[in-house]
Amino acid sequence: MQVVVGAGAVGSVVARLLVARGEQVRVITRSGTGPDGAERIAADAMTGLTDYVAGATAIYSCAGPPYNKWTTEWPRLGAALVAAAEASGAVLVSTGNLYGYGAVDGPMSEDLPLLPNTVKGQVRAKVWTAALAAHQAGRIRTAEVRGSDYLGAGAVSPFSVTVLPKVIAGKRGMMPGDLDVPHSWTYVGDVARLLIAVADDESAWGRAWHVPTPEPLSVRQLATLAAELAGAPSAKVASMPTLVLRLAGLVDPAAREMVEMLYQWQRPFVVDSTAATVAFGIKPVPVADALREMIGKGRDEL
Repeated sequence: MQVVVGAGAVGSVVARLLVARGEQVRVITRSGTGPDGAERIAADAMTGLTDYVAGATAIYSCAGPPYNKWTTEWPRLGAALVAAAEASGAVLVSTGNLYGYGAVDGPMSEDLPLLPNTVKGQVRAKVWTAALAAHQAGRIRTAEVRGSDYLGAGAVSPFSVTVLPKVIAGKRGMMPGDLDVPHSWTYVGDVARLLIAVADDESAWGRAWHVPTPEPLSVRQLATLAAELAGAPSAKVASMPTLVLRLAGLVDPAAREMVEMLYQWQRPFVVDSTAATVAFGIKPVPVADALREMIGKGRDEL
């Protein structure tokens, strides 16, 4: 049995891919939702996860607390996942991100030290470090898969929220930061494929892997491409003043939490995914295909 914790953009794809290859799949979410073909369980992963993982061979961590609750809930969720892996003997493969590296010069590879410069980066680094320590102590088996900002159906990022819908509608989108610096964009389906590949390969455990990711594009380049693919007028995008974001944060918790992450949008933010691309032979889905998926889903929901 394969257990998927979370049914968001990544977890849903993981579950569907596993069902498609004939696996028994159990999806655990607070709401009890999940793709067809999977057993769906409504449970709080922070408190009752071990009750649902007996007999599992792999646990995929694809859930996450609300952005404004990371400091209190991520440590609890991380500890619950480690406890579930230890109780069941299943390999724990977690969906991570690049926050733990902090602000670096040059592309980010897996051999960089974790030197987070933000509270959220510190939280994610501590969760991974605790899981890795349990692996090294022989208590569990684990690995982490890290991607950059997501593209694809269901992806949530500053671009998908504040720019893409506006561009499709022929209006002006706004994002904080420098719109012309290179930025890596990771397809949610490639995250799912790498999670499964790592879970299947014992030699891949005990370390982090970067999801195969295409060459970076700036926010302006991505918006321009999105407009072309959507048949919309030429993209109009402007840089949102930091003050506007701070003011929005007075009433919007998500906007408030974005302020400390602005460094990712003010300088090049590029992932080096050579290691996983070579090790697993996963060719990243082109950015244009990921955008088409998002555009199609957006129109279906109108």
